[in-house]
Amino acid sequence: MKWYPLPGIELTNEPFIKKVKVGGKNICVVSYQQNLYAVGATCPHAGAELSGGWCKDGKIICPFHRYSYDLETGKGSPGQNDYIDSYPIETKEGQVYVGIESFWDKVFGK
Repeated sequence: MKWYPLPGIELTNEPFIKKVKVGGKNICVVSYQQNLYAVGATCPHAGAELSGGWCKDGKIICPFHRYSYDLETGKGSPGQNDYIDSYPIETKEGQVYVGIESFWDKVFGK
């Protein structure tokens, strides 16, 4: 897994959803209830940008059809049978980082 810095992202008391591109991936970085999360930026249902949505009850809500995804696991709500990618996020010495596995990391379980 490779860790990428997220410039301009910091944990604050203010909630936000920001779309960033790192490691060749579009990712939504979410500040919700004083925690940071990183999830895929596109809704698998209809392709909407999740950065235009909002958060409720620990889930990111798609702005198109209100599909919702758990911020920690990426799992869709019951009945959706879908998911979005979720990524580990860490703060070190004031800098926020997101971890992205390469294809080969996934294949060989590194």
